[in-house]
Amino acid sequence: MSSLEKIMGARDFSLLDSYSQTVTEVVDRVAPSVAAMRVFDAAGRPVGSGSGFVFTPDGYLLTNSHVVRGGRKDPPEAGTKIRASFADGRDFAASWVGDDPHTDLALLQVDGLSQGALFSVPIGRSADVRRGEIAIAIGNPLGFEHTVTAGIVSALGRSMRASTGRLIPDVLQTDAALNPGNSGGPLLNSRGEVIGVNTAIIPQAQSICFAVAIDVASAVIPQLLRDGRVRRGYLGIAGATVPLDRRLVVAYGLAHAQGLRVMSVEQGSPAQLAFLREGDIILGIDGRDVTSADELHQLLSQERVNKECVLKVLRTGVAGPVYVAVRPTAALDV
Repeated sequence: MSSLEKIMGARDFSLLDSYSQTVTEVVDRVAPSVAAMRVFDAAGRPVGSGSGFVFTPDGYLLTNSHVVRGGRKDPPEAGTKIRASFADGRDFAASWVGDDPHTDLALLQVDGLSQGALFSVPIGRSADVRRGEIAIAIGNPLGFEHTVTAGIVSALGRSMRASTGRLIPDVLQTDAALNPGNSGGPLLNSRGEVIGVNTAIIPQAQSICFAVAIDVASAVIPQLLRDGRVRRGYLGIAGATVPLDRRLVVAYGLAHAQGLRVMSVEQGSPAQLAFLREGDIILGIDGRDVTSADELHQLLSQERVNKECVLKVLRTGVAGPVYVAVRPTAALDV
């Protein structure tokens, strides 16, 4: 028995060795798929950087929207150049396929044939992740030098504000520290499967880090492939979260004590066509509870665009909830 084993105890030493071996094996398998992303404007000036990873053999990459947009509000303008560099020295021009700032995800593609086969990382399921699982973050911020951190998944089901102000749902929280330039890199489980896309760090919170759940990305990717953006439903209202009178909650058997009060209705909007009124309190849509504007935004997904939906509403002067049929149109924001 070595002196280190005597100090730590044979069992602890064995656990540490297994942990290190697991992390090392994952990094060896996945690192060739991780790229350094560099974004240049039409004049050749650098405007953004981060990491990304190849997840299909034909060269599709995931990264963060804020990486490809370089901190700007709009998608990459004409003339923008994006480069993806790998640790083996290969450098590719990456084409923008689409991005969704509301989930901070972007889809790019590189030529996966001319310079030899690319390595792709397998996609896992974030729904299967449990608190306490090993979480491994890999980035390639310098192009030729990987950075690796490891920890555990410390919380599930978190939400986080995107740059657009909307909430990103089902965010994974981890204590695997993120280094500068790691945005857009993969968060992996012990099997080397992607469970999240690293996106943010809160320096004031002792290096708590966040990743967009891969299940969210899996829902976004098909829409980015098809349309270059994610279509969401639009009602045309401004609303505010309000508490419900306890007497109403009890009298009507409501499952929650908050609702979304309609503060204004836009002219010609789906809400106006459905005769939704200022002062109405929205309680739900299609049988799903609505307790805030963020919750309604999340429920107004592509599946509800141009389809008749039913809002459950409390209306002044009317006893009990009323049900309003509305047909959301596609939101124009990107």
